Amino acid sequence: MIRRLLPHPALSVLVGLVWMLLANEFSMGALVLAAAVAVVVPLVTSRFWPDRPRIRFGPAVLDYLAIVLFDIIAANFQVAWIILTRRNRDLRARWLVVPLEVRSPEAITVLAGTISLTPGTVSTDVSADGHALLVHALDVADPEAEVARIKQRYEVRLLKVFR
Repeated sequence: MIRRLLPHPALSVLVGLVWMLLANEFSMGALVLAAAVAVVVPLVTSRFWPDRPRIRFGPAVLDYLAIVLFDIIAANFQVAWIILTRRNRDLRARWLVVPLEVRSPEAITVLAGTISLTPGTVSTDVSADGHALLVHALDVADPEAEVARIKQRYEVRLLKVFR
């Protein structure tokens, strides 16, 4: 019964939290509306999710979030330093092809989003077969090392999150 009402419990929780954050108030009305939206949205969209991704919540997710948060903060300082100290002709902007070991569309989306959230890099395309990600980096001295860094810091952890 509960599985029919909440086909995607994690999505329901996320939708409810986002609704409450967007409402910007904590009242009984906002909470009831958030609960209703959190139940209705996954029910309506469940037919578009035939195979739910298997996500391992816990230490793996916390580790991933900590690394991403740290990298976003560090990259902000790096990009600011680049902007303040270098001229455009000194930049070593590169296109990187990151071969992927993750196969689920959800994991690839999280990886692409993580790369785009980190200042100085943006993921632009996924290969048709889903085995590579095209990334533009603002300043890269060694493209192979940057690809290895992306794989080691993010993809290895995502493999643990999305079993």
